[in-house]
Amino acid sequence: MAPDDYLFNNQDWHAFESAHREALIRKIDEYDSERLLNTSPSDLASYFEEKFWIEPVVLREDDIAADQREVQVERRDTFRDIRDRSKPFKVKGTRVEIDVPFDGEPKLFRIQPTSYTLNPPQGEVDNGILRLKLEGTNLNPEEVKVQIDRTLTTIRGYLQTLANDVGKLNRQLRSLAEKAISHRRDKLLADRNLVASLGFPLRERPDSSRTYTAPEVRRKLVPAPPPARSDAFEPEPSLADVDYEHILGVLQNMAHVMERSPKAFETMDEEALRTHFLVQLNGHYEGQATGETFNYEGKTDILIRSKGKNIFIAECKYWGGPKKLIDTIGQILDYTSWRDTKTAVLLFNRNKDFSKVLESAREATKTHPSYKREIDRSNETEFRFIFANKDDPNRELILTLLAFDVPTP
Repeated sequence: MAPDDYLFNNQDWHAFESAHREALIRKIDEYDSERLLNTSPSDLASYFEEKFWIEPVVLREDDIAADQREVQVERRDTFRDIRDRSKPFKVKGTRVEIDVPFDGEPKLFRIQPTSYTLNPPQGEVDNGILRLKLEGTNLNPEEVKVQIDRTLTTIRGYLQTLANDVGKLNRQLRSLAEKAISHRRDKLLADRNLVASLGFPLRERPDSSRTYTAPEVRRKLVPAPPPARSDAFEPEPSLADVDYEHILGVLQNMAHVMERSPKAFETMDEEALRTHFLVQLNGHYEGQATGETFNYEGKTDILIRSKGKNIFIAECKYWGGPKKLIDTIGQILDYTSWRDTKTAVLLFNRNKDFSKVLESAREATKTHPSYKREIDRSNETEFRFIFANKDDPNRELILTLLAFDVPTP
């Protein structure tokens, strides 16, 4: 085979990995701004994760096929009666071809993994087939078998190293996409808020896209972008993450007081509990926290509003089983009518197996039809989830479930 038939020899892994990361970020930076702002960030991150996911190569060795043919084989002979004996001449010989079907990304056969040898194997890759060739004038079956097995063993080693490298990169794709999407969203929103603060009406750009044209169909199956709203994105008030964490901290501190002094709260119902939390919140947020405020389709226990929009919604509930929790989540979703709402459910347990309550509450939350995924948690009694707005799946909200054990004294 020619020198260019060497496998795993065109580009080193680190260069490939760096280029792959840059390509993902570049695609996000080039993504239509209206579509990006009107698409669920988590759905968009999933789309780019799937789009840039690399499938490791797996050889289908049970489907190996062999063939042979007569070919002209190059030979050198110093006793030939010609002036330039260094030039090769051709004689009749035999070529054995071994076709090994495979699944996965073909271009990995050209990537040099993080661990490699100075004598890489040779072969050809074509349309899902790895082809190994062996030529000679007097091939011996046993020697051919030994050489093919040796080459396949070497290739398996390369592919295993690449599978480890690829796996590490794949596990980082979602985080990389989320950061790039968040960075671009922040920049786009900052630009729009800058224009909005000038007090002039926002002029619609003629190139602003409100619809999506499907990309050209390719042979390779690629993920479709998640659906986006078709109306123009308008910046809306939102609760900063740092303020959300502060509010949750205030609520947790108050609940811990209850845990340490259960007798003082023994006779309180949910409404009385809410009043205690409102006192604490209003001490931090200048009276913006309200109780039982009517909004949208229902009323909520604790509500913080800004410019006529709800930026924080919470419910205080005693544990009454999975169904009651699901109903409470549905009630919160009924209150939400805009983007990026931060919400919480404060769940109080009395004289039940607290460990079982925690597990039951977590699993019950995931059964709600608007549940999308679970995200990070800071301790064993706090769970955090992403939910979709019941009327618009591209509008997401964060729901934090805080559980407290308040036994009857």
